[in-house]
Amino acid sequence: QVQLVESGGGLVQAGGSLRVSCATSGDNFNNYRIGWFRQAPGKEREFVGSISANGAVTRYTDSVKGRFTISRDNAKRTVYLQMNSLKPEDTAAYYCAPVVGVSPFGSWGPGTQVTVSM
Repeated sequence: QVQLVESGGGLVQAGGSLRVSCATSGDNFNNYRIGWFRQAPGKEREFVGSISANGAVTRYTDSVKGRFTISRDNAKRTVYLQMNSLKPEDTAAYYCAPVVGVSPFGSWGPGTQVTVSM
């Protein structure tokens, strides 16, 4: 089972950019499609986007299309979420997980907090 740890969150002004990372020491990382999710206070966790095992195919939820980009470096066993043109409504804890479609499986990591100020 892949155990993932998120990092790189922080405080950024609206319109700014931030890149968060999802890393693992597990050996099977390269076999999995990895998804990014986020959870804002008082809201359910939602799917943000995902990337295929070989990095060739990505998908995004409509609210982040054109602003967020997911990439991966399988040699480093790391997936990245590049977030541009950030909005206050992007404020949330961000999590990554292996996915089938948009459905995560396995255990959640600690997440990384992204806060976008006006």
